[in-house]
Amino acid sequence: MSGANPYNTDLDKNAANYTPLTPLGFIERSATVYPDRISLIHGDLRYTWKQTYERSRRLASALSKRGIGVGDTVAVMASNTPEAYEATFGVPMTGGVLCALNIRLDAEAIAFMLDHGEAKILITDREFSPVIKKAMTLVKAKPIIIDIDDPQFKGGELLGERDYEAFIADGDPDFAWVWPSDEWDAIALNYTSGTTGNPKGVVYHHRGAYINALGNVVNWGMTGHPVYLWTLPMFHCNGWCFTWTLAALAGTSVCLRRVDAANMFGAIEAYKVTNLCGAPIVMGMLINATEKDRRPLPHPVQFMTAAAPPPAAVIGKLEAQGFKITHVYGLTESYGPATVCAWHEEWDQLPLEERAALKSRQGVRYVNQEAMMVADPVSMQPVPKDGVTMGEVFYRGNVVMKGYFKNPKATQEAFTGGWFHTGDLGVWHANSYIELKDRSKDIIISGGENISTIEVEGVLYQHPAVAEAAVVARPDDKWGETPCAFVGLKEGSSVTDQEIMAFCRERLAHFKCPRTVVFTQLPKTSTGKVQKYVLREMAKRL
Repeated sequence: MSGANPYNTDLDKNAANYTPLTPLGFIERSATVYPDRISLIHGDLRYTWKQTYERSRRLASALSKRGIGVGDTVAVMASNTPEAYEATFGVPMTGGVLCALNIRLDAEAIAFMLDHGEAKILITDREFSPVIKKAMTLVKAKPIIIDIDDPQFKGGELLGERDYEAFIADGDPDFAWVWPSDEWDAIALNYTSGTTGNPKGVVYHHRGAYINALGNVVNWGMTGHPVYLWTLPMFHCNGWCFTWTLAALAGTSVCLRRVDAANMFGAIEAYKVTNLCGAPIVMGMLINATEKDRRPLPHPVQFMTAAAPPPAAVIGKLEAQGFKITHVYGLTESYGPATVCAWHEEWDQLPLEERAALKSRQGVRYVNQEAMMVADPVSMQPVPKDGVTMGEVFYRGNVVMKGYFKNPKATQEAFTGGWFHTGDLGVWHANSYIELKDRSKDIIISGGENISTIEVEGVLYQHPAVAEAAVVARPDDKWGETPCAFVGLKEGSSVTDQEIMAFCRERLAHFKCPRTVVFTQLPKTSTGKVQKYVLREMAKRL
């Protein structure tokens, strides 16, 4: 080949043929095309897309009047409420960056995030005033506080200079919001859980948010105007980008402040919910619902699950109730889900247990994720697709974060070799579907043998008395480490530790079986992930 590419001559980007990608355009379109369609339901409150767009612009205008502009951070501490949804658009409409805070964190963690992210304004629900009040005594620079005074919550203290409704009342519903000049500009700052040391701030750009919002549509087969139940926290990866997805589809968000079986079944029945997302803990709530709380499904309901890999037994039970499960996998660093267990129609003919086993695999890359592999973490060479050889899962593409905020060392380490290192261990099957086996830090090495805690947990979930289970390593003088199982029992059930161990020995190689069983309620994050670092500390003290 020689000479310049003729297709690059006099054919340049210009205002007519190129616009930076941003999900902010989705809400403008829905407000124009479907102005009277319901956008949000929150108790007795109803908003249309025209109203949600106007309220988001009012918020952007009010923030702009307080000095918020390009690169400024606005933090939000809120449950799944209209205010949290509006902030997903209103904050970046100023050119600012949204930092949605995990509502389960303590004051010390919140103070760190506010300082590290340099939040200038904090919009906070009065329910969390005790934590925020303490955090304000710890921060180096106190942000302006705006209160969310949700009528669904009684109590709590108002800490701010004014409440949210009064704040946006000063805003202009026709505010000329900022389209990003560069799609690489930051749109959101999401902090990791920080199980060791301070949490890392994951930076999202407009391009990635746009692409994964539409990726959700394609990979989940969403059509029409979905009615989406917010069981997944909006603060978690910006609701896995579904905040923006619903604007693209002019769908309806059903806000759910309290996630429990009665509220979920009630909302599904009342609003004809079509889609919801959640961790395995949410699946467990639905499976173990009492007859009093349970309601008939108005139609098959699509359920997308991620977080810890759901055991096949859990998937099977929920599908038997009429839910259609889609299993995805991803991380905060990948804008939420970036891998999906893409389904084959011929698999529908398999027995329920075999279907559930297939669905418990994490699957293949999202259509909008450019590459994924399972490889040796040192050599970066892909492992054989034999379903046995374990390696680390790697991502590459447009739905990988910009990097870690103010942490170039961690960013460089995460992107070593031109791939994002997930830290998750798995195998590659012959059909290119991946199956996670563990986090690299969670794998148990007993007498030189690797034990997947996920495999052991999958067996524990098969026991009829077990509602939840988690396995961690317990130090052992002889073996180095042995499996320790923490088990939560179903209400009214009774079983001994010896019976649990015997159950496992019938289904697993003996070296993989728990040597210790502890009956307890599992500690979890707000997104339903079991806090294994807490359990590891408990196991050390046994």
